[in-house]
Amino acid sequence: MKREEVPFMLRRASDRLPEPELADAAWAAGLAHRRRQRRSIIAGLIALLLVVVVGVLVMTLGGGKSAFTPPDTTPTPPGYVPPAGQISGITYWNAPPAGSERFLDRVTTPLGELLQLPDNAGDLKTNPMDRIAAVTLARQGGGYVPLFLSAEGHWARAARELRPIVTGQPLSSGSIAPDGKLVAFPQPSGVYVIDASTSDARLIALPAEDVRSVSWLANSTRLLVSGPGTAYQLDVDLQTTKQPAVGGVAVSNDAEDATAPYRLDGAAGQVALRQYAGNNGWVEVSSPGLPVDRWVGQTFAGGNMVARMFVATQLPQVPTVASAAQVLAAISTLEPRDDRLLVLGETPAATPTPGRTSPDRIREPGCCFLLGWYDNKTALFQVTDWLLAWNLQTGKVRRVTELDVDGLALGPGIRG
Repeated sequence: MKREEVPFMLRRASDRLPEPELADAAWAAGLAHRRRQRRSIIAGLIALLLVVVVGVLVMTLGGGKSAFTPPDTTPTPPGYVPPAGQISGITYWNAPPAGSERFLDRVTTPLGELLQLPDNAGDLKTNPMDRIAAVTLARQGGGYVPLFLSAEGHWARAARELRPIVTGQPLSSGSIAPDGKLVAFPQPSGVYVIDASTSDARLIALPAEDVRSVSWLANSTRLLVSGPGTAYQLDVDLQTTKQPAVGGVAVSNDAEDATAPYRLDGAAGQVALRQYAGNNGWVEVSSPGLPVDRWVGQTFAGGNMVARMFVATQLPQVPTVASAAQVLAAISTLEPRDDRLLVLGETPAATPTPGRTSPDRIREPGCCFLLGWYDNKTALFQVTDWLLAWNLQTGKVRRVTELDVDGLALGPGIRG
């Protein structure tokens, strides 16, 4: 074959070849590349997941300080104070020692840092109030004049002079109604009721001479009035001069037992939480095993909690030398596991001395009693010359105010 014939032969051969489908080839190549990318991504994710699983297993099962342990308790609230142990199966805390009250954190209220009688209280008629924070009494001659403190921190004086009762001051811890307007004062053979929002007032006569304690129901209309061996219920209506019907209810030798909607009473082995049931008296709800020698003050309810102070029998958990421990018991109406105790014991000597067993400070029986609730989780109680607050969720005790008054009742206006 001659050289000049080669191009001719190549052209004839190429004419017989089929033309390639370039678009199909490109599409097929693209699909193949995409499949390879997808497989690479899936493989990478599987590898990453395996690494994470292996890491968790190593942390969980590897032991030592680096081992991961999931939490098995609920987070503790701010300011939480660990409990001291249990008494009769109930969790308890120790209260701050006597003498330390001034150094406790403070709860701000209309009562201020020092509660004392005002120099110039206004007239209640011209200074009415809808939400009373506190009530106290000022001595005037042979009687007492009621003084009202509003939620805004203003004082007002009622024109009525009250007569003393058998125990002295005619003021009960439960004097202020839940609505913060009505106030009931025990009087010989009666009860005197004042409406602080209108200054209307009325004396309601009762069959018994010795009247010492009052307690309002939640509707701020029905009132329980009691003395040693006597207790009555009546509905208060200051808009009428008609004597209300006075009915007798179950009595007790302790005038402060008769409270609503609940009461704590009974001695050790027979303690009971009871709910007020109108004409049927009180119905037992539970029987907490409290080591009660005697009760002090009234019972107050806050939400699902019911509280009262008692002087305890000897407590192995809180030994005392010169006095008996006093205990603030907060009992749940729903869950016994929510019951709480705050124990006020003796203050031991700061520097132990050989042969000396007496404590530095003691709290005399009866110096401490409940005055009500700040909210559903914070009980307010008096310890000698201090008003303190105990938070049931944290166990922490704070000061509210120092007291320079002889008697005190608290109302809903204390929250400001």
